[in-house]
Amino acid sequence: MSASAPQKTLTPAAIRARKGGTPLVCLTAYSTPMARFVDAHADVILVGDSLGMVVHGLPSTIGVTVEMMVLHGRAVRRGAERALLVVDLPFGSYEESPDQAFRTAARVMAETGCAAVKLEGGETMAETIGFLTRRAIPVMAHVGLMPQSVNVTGGYRVQGRGAEAERVIQDARAVAEAGAFAVVLEKITEPLARSITEQVPIPTIGIGASPACDGQILVVDDMLGLFTDFRPSFVRRYAELGEATDAAIAAYAEDVRARRFPAREHTFSES
Repeated sequence: MSASAPQKTLTPAAIRARKGGTPLVCLTAYSTPMARFVDAHADVILVGDSLGMVVHGLPSTIGVTVEMMVLHGRAVRRGAERALLVVDLPFGSYEESPDQAFRTAARVMAETGCAAVKLEGGETMAETIGFLTRRAIPVMAHVGLMPQSVNVTGGYRVQGRGAEAERVIQDARAVAEAGAFAVVLEKITEPLARSITEQVPIPTIGIGASPACDGQILVVDDMLGLFTDFRPSFVRRYAELGEATDAAIAAYAEDVRARRFPAREHTFSES
Protein backbone atom coordinates (compact mmCIF):
# COMPACT_ATOMS: atom_id res chain seq x y z
CA MET A 1 0.00 0.00 0.00
CA SER A 2 1.50 3.33 -1.03
CA ALA A 3 1.72 6.16 1.45
CA SER A 4 -0.29 9.29 0.71
CA ALA A 5 1.71 12.32 -0.39
CA PRO A 6 2.22 15.01 2.24
CA GLN A 7 -0.10 17.99 1.90
CA LYS A 8 1.62 21.07 0.53
CA THR A 9 1.62 24.29 2.51
CA LEU A 10 -0.30 27.11 0.86
CA THR A 11 1.80 30.02 -0.42
CA PRO A 12 1.09 33.76 -0.76
CA ALA A 13 0.86 33.24 -4.54
CA ALA A 14 -1.74 30.51 -4.04
CA ILE A 15 -3.79 32.76 -1.77
CA ARG A 16 -3.59 35.63 -4.27
CA ALA A 17 -4.78 33.26 -7.02
CA ARG A 18 -7.98 32.63 -5.04
CA LYS A 19 -9.27 36.11 -5.92
CA GLY A 20 -12.92 35.79 -6.87
CA GLY A 21 -12.97 32.04 -6.17
CA THR A 22 -13.98 29.94 -3.19
CA PRO A 23 -13.96 32.24 -0.14
CA LEU A 24 -10.79 32.11 1.95
CA VAL A 25 -11.12 30.72 5.47
CA CYS A 26 -8.84 32.63 7.84
CA LEU A 27 -8.47 32.47 11.63
CA THR A 28 -6.00 33.58 14.27
CA ALA A 29 -4.02 31.19 16.46
CA TYR A 30 -1.49 31.81 19.23
CA SER A 31 -0.49 28.32 20.39
CA THR A 32 0.51 24.94 18.99
CA PRO A 33 -2.68 23.08 20.03
CA MET A 34 -4.97 25.75 18.59
CA ALA A 35 -2.90 25.92 15.40
CA ARG A 36 -3.48 22.19 14.89
CA PHE A 37 -7.24 22.63 15.17
CA VAL A 38 -7.28 25.63 12.84
CA ASP A 39 -4.87 24.16 10.30
CA ALA A 40 -7.28 21.33 9.50
CA HIS A 41 -9.83 23.82 8.14
CA ALA A 42 -8.25 27.19 7.36
CA ASP A 43 -6.41 28.57 4.35
CA VAL A 44 -4.62 31.26 6.36
CA ILE A 45 -3.53 31.28 10.00
CA LEU A 46 -2.72 34.73 11.36
CA VAL A 47 -0.65 35.17 14.49
CA GLY A 48 -2.30 38.49 15.19
CA ASP A 49 -1.14 41.17 17.56
CA SER A 50 -4.60 40.69 19.11
CA LEU A 51 -2.68 38.17 21.26
CA GLY A 52 -1.74 41.13 23.43
CA MET A 53 -5.35 41.46 24.57
CA VAL A 54 -6.53 37.86 24.20
CA VAL A 55 -3.55 36.07 25.76
CA HIS A 56 -1.60 38.67 27.73
CA GLY A 57 -4.44 40.80 29.10
CA LEU A 58 -3.23 44.10 27.66
CA PRO A 59 -5.80 46.89 27.16
CA SER A 60 -4.93 47.23 23.45
CA THR A 61 -2.47 45.95 20.86
CA ILE A 62 -0.13 48.93 21.37
CA GLY A 63 1.99 47.18 24.01
CA VAL A 64 2.73 44.09 21.93
CA THR A 65 6.43 43.51 21.20
CA VAL A 66 8.34 41.77 18.45
CA GLU A 67 9.52 39.23 21.03
CA MET A 68 5.91 38.34 21.84
CA MET A 69 5.09 37.87 18.15
CA VAL A 70 8.14 35.66 17.65
CA LEU A 71 7.32 33.53 20.71
CA HIS A 72 3.76 32.84 19.57
CA GLY A 73 4.75 32.59 15.92
CA ARG A 74 7.14 29.75 16.74
CA ALA A 75 4.44 27.95 18.71
CA VAL A 76 1.93 28.22 15.88
CA ARG A 77 4.49 27.13 13.30
CA ARG A 78 4.86 23.83 15.17
CA GLY A 79 1.15 23.17 14.75
CA ALA A 80 0.57 24.42 11.20
CA GLU A 81 1.29 22.24 8.19
CA ARG A 82 -1.12 23.23 5.42
CA ALA A 83 -2.37 26.78 6.02
CA LEU A 84 -0.37 29.86 5.06
CA LEU A 85 1.18 31.26 8.23
CA VAL A 86 1.18 35.06 8.53
CA VAL A 87 2.54 37.02 11.51
CA ASP A 88 1.60 40.59 12.44
CA LEU A 89 4.28 43.25 12.74
CA PRO A 90 3.54 45.03 16.04
CA PHE A 91 3.13 48.74 16.62
CA GLY A 92 6.39 50.71 16.43
CA SER A 93 8.34 47.98 14.68
CA TYR A 94 7.87 49.07 11.06
CA GLU A 95 6.38 52.57 10.72
CA GLU A 96 9.62 54.56 11.02
CA SER A 97 11.07 53.58 7.64
CA PRO A 98 11.15 50.82 5.03
CA ASP A 99 14.56 49.81 6.41
CA GLN A 100 13.13 49.36 9.90
CA ALA A 101 10.23 47.36 8.47
CA PHE A 102 12.61 45.11 6.56
CA ARG A 103 14.75 44.40 9.61
CA THR A 104 11.70 43.52 11.69
CA ALA A 105 10.01 41.45 8.99
CA ALA A 106 13.21 39.55 8.18
CA ARG A 107 13.71 38.71 11.85
CA VAL A 108 10.10 37.58 12.29
CA MET A 109 10.24 35.36 9.21
CA ALA A 110 13.63 33.88 10.08
CA GLU A 111 12.76 33.17 13.72
CA THR A 112 9.19 31.89 13.27
CA GLY A 113 9.26 30.19 9.88
CA CYS A 114 6.19 32.14 8.74
CA ALA A 115 5.67 32.73 5.02
CA ALA A 116 4.41 36.33 5.19
CA VAL A 117 3.89 39.30 7.48
CA LYS A 118 0.93 41.62 7.96
CA LEU A 119 1.10 45.33 8.61
CA GLU A 120 -1.47 48.07 9.03
CA GLY A 121 -1.73 51.14 6.81
CA GLY A 122 -2.84 52.21 3.36
CA GLU A 123 -1.25 54.90 1.19
CA THR A 124 1.16 55.85 3.98
CA MET A 125 2.60 52.31 3.98
CA ALA A 126 2.62 51.71 0.22
CA GLU A 127 6.30 52.59 -0.13
CA THR A 128 7.18 50.19 2.69
CA ILE A 129 5.10 47.38 1.20
CA GLY A 130 6.84 47.82 -2.13
CA PHE A 131 10.24 47.87 -0.42
CA LEU A 132 9.48 44.60 1.38
CA THR A 133 7.98 42.72 -1.54
CA ARG A 134 10.95 43.63 -3.77
CA ARG A 135 13.13 42.00 -1.12
CA ALA A 136 11.26 38.68 -1.01
CA ILE A 137 8.98 39.45 1.96
CA PRO A 138 5.32 38.78 1.11
CA VAL A 139 2.96 41.28 2.73
CA MET A 140 -0.68 41.06 3.74
CA ALA A 141 -2.03 44.60 4.12
CA HIS A 142 -4.70 45.90 6.51
CA VAL A 143 -6.95 48.93 5.94
CA GLY A 144 -10.22 50.31 7.28
CA LEU A 145 -10.24 50.14 11.05
CA MET A 146 -6.63 49.76 12.13
CA PRO A 147 -6.38 48.84 15.83
CA GLN A 148 -2.82 50.17 16.13
CA SER A 149 -4.13 53.62 15.15
CA VAL A 150 -7.21 53.89 17.37
CA ASN A 151 -5.62 56.64 19.47
CA VAL A 152 -5.73 58.99 16.48
CA THR A 153 -8.84 57.69 14.67
CA GLY A 154 -11.31 57.95 17.52
CA GLY A 155 -11.66 54.40 18.76
CA TYR A 156 -13.08 51.20 17.33
CA ARG A 157 -15.78 52.78 15.17
CA VAL A 158 -16.98 51.77 11.72
CA GLN A 159 -14.76 53.21 9.00
CA GLY A 160 -15.59 54.40 5.50
CA ARG A 161 -18.88 56.18 5.99
CA GLY A 162 -19.60 59.26 3.91
CA ALA A 163 -16.51 61.13 2.75
CA GLU A 164 -14.24 58.56 4.45
CA ALA A 165 -15.16 55.92 1.87
CA GLU A 166 -12.89 57.32 -0.82
CA ARG A 167 -9.94 57.33 1.58
CA VAL A 168 -10.40 53.63 2.35
CA ILE A 169 -10.73 52.84 -1.36
CA GLN A 170 -7.52 54.70 -2.10
CA ASP A 171 -5.78 52.88 0.73
CA ALA A 172 -6.83 49.50 -0.67
CA ARG A 173 -5.76 50.43 -4.18
CA ALA A 174 -2.40 51.71 -2.94
CA VAL A 175 -1.47 48.54 -1.05
CA ALA A 176 -2.52 46.35 -3.97
CA GLU A 177 -0.45 48.40 -6.41
CA ALA A 178 2.50 48.27 -4.00
CA GLY A 179 2.54 44.47 -4.13
CA ALA A 180 0.49 43.15 -1.20
CA PHE A 181 -0.87 39.68 -1.97
CA ALA A 182 -4.07 40.24 0.06
CA VAL A 183 -5.70 42.96 2.14
CA VAL A 184 -7.69 42.78 5.35
CA LEU A 185 -10.73 45.09 5.43
CA GLU A 186 -11.78 45.72 9.02
CA LYS A 187 -15.09 47.15 10.22
CA ILE A 188 -16.28 48.90 7.07
CA THR A 189 -19.74 49.05 5.51
CA GLU A 190 -21.00 46.35 3.15
CA PRO A 191 -21.28 48.63 0.09
CA LEU A 192 -17.72 49.84 0.59
CA ALA A 193 -16.38 46.30 1.08
CA ARG A 194 -18.13 45.19 -2.10
CA SER A 195 -16.78 48.16 -4.06
CA ILE A 196 -13.19 47.54 -2.91
CA THR A 197 -13.46 43.82 -3.61
CA GLU A 198 -14.57 44.59 -7.15
CA GLN A 199 -11.85 47.18 -7.73
CA VAL A 200 -8.65 45.57 -6.38
CA PRO A 201 -6.94 42.58 -8.04
CA ILE A 202 -6.00 40.90 -4.75
CA PRO A 203 -8.21 39.00 -2.30
CA THR A 204 -10.03 41.06 0.32
CA ILE A 205 -10.36 39.40 3.74
CA GLY A 206 -13.12 40.86 5.84
CA ILE A 207 -13.48 41.20 9.58
CA GLY A 208 -16.70 43.00 10.32
CA ALA A 209 -16.82 43.94 6.64
CA SER A 210 -19.72 41.76 5.37
CA PRO A 211 -19.69 38.60 3.20
CA ALA A 212 -18.90 40.74 0.15
CA CYS A 213 -15.18 40.06 0.62
CA ASP A 214 -13.09 37.26 -0.90
CA GLY A 215 -12.63 35.70 2.54
CA GLN A 216 -13.27 36.19 6.24
CA ILE A 217 -11.11 36.21 9.36
CA LEU A 218 -12.00 36.16 13.05
CA VAL A 219 -10.05 36.04 16.29
CA VAL A 220 -10.47 32.38 17.18
CA ASP A 221 -11.01 33.11 20.88
CA ASP A 222 -13.88 35.46 19.97
CA MET A 223 -15.43 32.86 17.68
CA LEU A 224 -15.20 30.15 20.35
CA GLY A 225 -16.46 32.33 23.19
CA LEU A 226 -13.17 32.06 25.08
CA PHE A 227 -12.42 35.80 25.15
CA THR A 228 -15.18 37.39 27.20
CA ASP A 229 -13.78 40.83 28.12
CA PHE A 230 -15.92 42.25 25.33
CA ARG A 231 -17.76 40.95 22.27
CA PRO A 232 -17.38 42.72 18.91
CA SER A 233 -20.80 43.29 17.37
CA PHE A 234 -19.81 41.54 14.14
CA VAL A 235 -18.64 38.30 15.79
CA ARG A 236 -20.79 35.18 15.55
CA ARG A 237 -20.11 32.85 18.46
CA TYR A 238 -19.90 29.27 17.21
CA ALA A 239 -19.42 27.98 20.78
CA GLU A 240 -19.45 29.27 24.36
CA LEU A 241 -16.29 27.61 25.58
CA GLY A 242 -15.65 30.35 28.11
CA GLU A 243 -18.82 29.40 29.99
CA ALA A 244 -18.04 25.68 29.65
CA THR A 245 -14.49 26.21 30.94
CA ASP A 246 -15.70 28.21 33.93
CA ALA A 247 -18.26 25.50 34.77
CA ALA A 248 -15.64 22.73 34.50
CA ILE A 249 -13.17 24.54 36.77
CA ALA A 250 -15.93 25.27 39.28
CA ALA A 251 -16.91 21.58 39.32
CA TYR A 252 -13.29 20.56 39.88
CA ALA A 253 -12.92 23.06 42.73
CA GLU A 254 -16.11 21.74 44.33
CA ASP A 255 -14.84 18.14 44.11
CA VAL A 256 -11.52 19.05 45.71
CA ARG A 257 -13.17 20.92 48.59
CA ALA A 258 -15.56 17.99 49.15
CA ARG A 259 -12.63 15.52 49.01
CA ARG A 260 -14.19 13.72 46.05
CA PHE A 261 -10.88 12.32 44.84
CA PRO A 262 -10.41 9.43 42.37
CA ALA A 263 -11.17 5.96 43.69
CA ARG A 264 -8.27 4.24 45.45
CA GLU A 265 -7.56 1.90 42.54
CA HIS A 266 -6.81 4.93 40.39
CA THR A 267 -4.25 6.38 42.80
CA PHE A 268 -0.65 5.36 43.31
CA SER A 269 -0.27 2.52 45.80
CA GLU A 270 2.60 2.11 48.23
CA SER A 271 5.24 -0.39 47.14
